[in-house]
Parts: sequence; structure tokens; C-alpha cells
Amino acid sequence: MLSEIAHFVKGLDPVADFFSGTVRSDVVDLSQYHKVTFVVYKGVGTTGTSTLTVEASAGSSPDTVTAIPFRYRAITATDVLGAVTDAAAAGFDTTAGSSQLYLIEVDAKALANLGRNWVTLKAVEVVDSPVVGCILIILTKPRYGAGQVAI
Repeated sequence: MLSEIAHFVKGLDPVADFFSGTVRSDVVDLSQYHKVTFVVYKGVGTTGTSTLTVEASAGSSPDTVTAIPFRYRAITATDVLGAVTDAAAAGFDTTAGSSQLYLIEVDAKALANLGRNWVTLKAVEVVDSPVVGCILIILTKPRYGAGQVAI
């Protein structure tokens, strides 16, 4: 099963206006994994947009954070994958419209020089219009063999 090689975390529960103001996903520890993917699911919402960034911190309470570069891919048609895009630490703006997925991936190596293991996805509302959505976090490539992952 996928759950034996990946660890799933509820990053932000589905809500009617999930981009309202500034929101962050749950913070996760990458010390036991090589990669994390934040899956942003924009359901219904025609004009609301947000700037998405990834922040690294030294612990589970992200008091001092550093925005870091990452890679992402948009899926704006049913099963058509967009190009993999490198995003600077400043992040990127989502596209207005409904029924979109954004796959945001961070490699733990990107945190090595910072001396940090914890990451969170930050969304800052750009166009104030309700968007139904949620964030799922998937930790992959465990540093230990399948079945030995510290969860």
C-alpha cells in the first residue's frame, strides 16, 4: 500500500474560504524523509488567488522561518499535468478558477544548509474571493526502509 512508503498528514482541512487572509498548513518534520509534497486542492472558487511559499523552521513552532525555493506542478485540467516549474523563495501566485491541483515539492537537501528540518506551506490571499479547498501533505522517500519509518 502507498501508506507503507509514504506518510500522509492533514495539512489544512477542507473549508469554504481556505485562502482567507494568510494561512499556513500544518508544519512537518523532514528529518525522517527525503521529500515532502504539499497538495493544494482548489475546488470551487472563480476569482480567488493566493501566493504560495514554503517556509523552513528549526522546530514545530515556526517562530523564525526562512522562505525557501521549491518546485511545483499545476494540474488545471482533469488529468493533464503542467510543466514542473522552479519557484524562487518568493513563491508563485495561483491561477483564478475552480478545480485545480498544485503539487509543491521540497527536497530535504534544500534545508541542509539552513540547519532546519521543519517546513510549512504558507498562502497569502491576493484576490479576496472565497475558494473551497484544502492542503494534503505527503512525506516520501523515507530515510529508513519500508515498514521502519518513524511515524
